Amino acid sequence: MIAQLTGEIAYRSIDHLILDVGGVGYRLMIPLSTFYSLPEQGQVRLQVHTHVKEDALQLFGFLTLEEKQMFTLLLSVSGVGPKLALNILSNIPAEQLQSALASGDSNQLNNVPGIGKKTAERLILELQEKVRKTFAAEIASHPETVSPSSGTRIEDALSALVNLGYKEQLARKALNSLDLADGTSVEEILKGALRILVK
Repeated sequence: MIAQLTGEIAYRSIDHLILDVGGVGYRLMIPLSTFYSLPEQGQVRLQVHTHVKEDALQLFGFLTLEEKQMFTLLLSVSGVGPKLALNILSNIPAEQLQSALASGDSNQLNNVPGIGKKTAERLILELQEKVRKTFAAEIASHPETVSPSSGTRIEDALSALVNLGYKEQLARKALNSLDLADGTSVEEILKGALRILVK
């Protein structure tokens, strides 16, 4: 069971990265919150959740132990698989998710694509006490934004939003409504679009 990996970033994208550890490339799925904080290159240490299925072994990477713990807690809820858990963490920062679950605020959860009223209520029902106990002494920290430049920033952001479950037409409308300056990063574009989409 792989719990942590330290290595060089060989490839970095919005939803996954390849980490070179001693010449072996590990593919790790990541939430947007981790992507925002990753350097474009260099060495990083990631907390890893190993998910074993009958036909596959998947690795999920997180920059903080807090994110990994939230991911594991989400997986403990019936009907929540790795894809949905990653989607939740990509739409709601870990410390904000903890607060929403602990306080029973289902509105924030309802704004996440793929989560309906019943799923939101089930998440709160099953995780409220667990979150209160697990993160009682945690100090919230916000991921920092990195700013890579790209000639296809809008299309990259659109692809990420579609992968997160938003309809392409709705995502494109949100992106088109943004007032973007030259050099605005993909991460900043995504954050701006998500602020519009979750209203």
